[in-house]
Amino acid sequence: MAHSFDRRRLVLGASVLSAAALASLVLPRAASATPQAAAELLQKLVKGAPRQGRVVLQAPDIADNGSSVPLTITVESPMTAADHVKAIHVVADGNPNPGVISVRLGPHNGKAEVSVRIRLAASGKVIAVAEMADGGLWTASREVAVTVGGCGG
Repeated sequence: MAHSFDRRRLVLGASVLSAAALASLVLPRAASATPQAAAELLQKLVKGAPRQGRVVLQAPDIADNGSSVPLTITVESPMTAADHVKAIHVVADGNPNPGVISVRLGPHNGKAEVSVRIRLAASGKVIAVAEMADGGLWTASREVAVTVGGCGG
């Protein structure tokens, strides 16, 4: 009988260890991105300094849940072969990884507008940069306060 008790204790101990290991994977970790990390990522994605204008970034001031934050990015562009948006990049300085989304566009899109739902781990600045066909860079940013984080790390 003592032998089976030891086996049960071993199985119970392994279950507790497994639960603790699983919890360490599932529980949220602190955001590790910084404004500097977001800026460095943007410098890798685009060459040059973006100017304010032509980009409209719509996002809520307060996101009740960081797991699903709606964003709409619109860029003023005729979307012709000579003058169109090549890409839109979005970064967030409160996420474990600052890169949120990059979307490639072309004149065939007709309109330079992207609507997505993103995950934000913490409150911070969301930055959108549009790359134009002529090499121009345009940007807009917005502070979003997150009350419940969405990225676990």
